[in-house]
Amino acid sequence: MANEVKLLVVDDNPMVLGMLHQALAPLAQVVTASDAADALLKAVDNPPELLVCDYRLPGMDGRQLVEKLKSRPATANFSTVLMASKADIAERLSPQDAADDYLEKPFFLKEATRRIKRMIDRIALEKMAKTAPSDGVVRGSLTQMNVIDLMQSLEMGRKSCQLSLTKEGEKCEVFFVEGQVKHATYGSLVGDQAVFKVLRWTGGNFQLDFEAKTDQETTQLNTQGLLMEGLRLLDESQRDAGAEADPAPAAATAPSGVATAKPPAAKEEEEDVLLDN
Repeated sequence: MANEVKLLVVDDNPMVLGMLHQALAPLAQVVTASDAADALLKAVDNPPELLVCDYRLPGMDGRQLVEKLKSRPATANFSTVLMASKADIAERLSPQDAADDYLEKPFFLKEATRRIKRMIDRIALEKMAKTAPSDGVVRGSLTQMNVIDLMQSLEMGRKSCQLSLTKEGEKCEVFFVEGQVKHATYGSLVGDQAVFKVLRWTGGNFQLDFEAKTDQETTQLNTQGLLMEGLRLLDESQRDAGAEADPAPAAATAPSGVATAKPPAAKEEEEDVLLDN
């Protein structure tokens, strides 16, 4: 689903452009441009749904490019992520600028990819909603978009709806109001505990009913709080299970144990890339 989103990435630094393209290509239909003039031509030929653009470009800067594209009906409908230095964001770019999000340079590639993926997921979800069947219900597979991505997309889009999740006979229902979870059920569980049970589901199906409403308020945390606390609890339980299964020192821990899960994570951080102008 997400790879149907059209993404235009613009940066005059070939290394930054190449690494962003490589990281984002599995997530969307990526087109790249090295300057604003090139971006304009490519946007006219294939209008993007998301523009990720460096602010400091030769000639026309990123803000001017956004304004130019927005002024043309054929290329006006897209979301924007501007990449800029902290000083430029504070001194040159105001909240009135046509950007949905900012990436402060320098940034780590993996963090940038996560931020941009959230935008891609939101756009993909909105496209699904627009093409929903006559009953107004959006249906999909959790192999396309997992529970965390779904919830983040609904929060970013400030959606009000009922999210139904099913997997192997289990069912969870989560009600959103303006992007915030207000009520959830999972068997006998309600509220926060119901949400925590399904956060790591990657298989199964989801259904979104944008007409469904509820008067119940059973959750204590907001959407981001539920995601953070739920993942923390899950990590804790996995660590406890790993320690119980194998009390041996870290050096001798089996590959499935928690102690050996840390070195790959450290390696992953070491392989991350800091991107600048």
